Amino acid sequence: MTKELIEEMKNVLTEQKNQMLESLAEKNADFKKLVNTVESGDAVDIASDAVDRTLLDSLSAQDSERIQMIDNALDRIKRGTYGMCLLCHKEIPEQRIRALPYACLCISCQTKEELQSR
Repeated sequence: MTKELIEEMKNVLTEQKNQMLESLAEKNADFKKLVNTVESGDAVDIASDAVDRTLLDSLSAQDSERIQMIDNALDRIKRGTYGMCLLCHKEIPEQRIRALPYACLCISCQTKEELQSR
């Protein structure tokens, strides 16, 4: 993997992380507004508010997980192991890295992992 590609992916990862953090901050503000505006209402309103809260919480959990994967990829860049599969230690193809800059497994190992987790 070339130094230019690694630097490009570092910039992409950093930008993705910044966007995710901004998005989480906005969601957090939206969530606070939702909680503050909940007034006593009928059961349908209360259920709807609960669904909205659950959706916001799950999105935040997914976003948090993605931020962790981005941080891990940035750490691999610092350690000089970025672009190498964590399982088989082979180089991850450039097209996979471009499609998923925080990928830590090659397609073959990722497929095996997904099959085992079913």
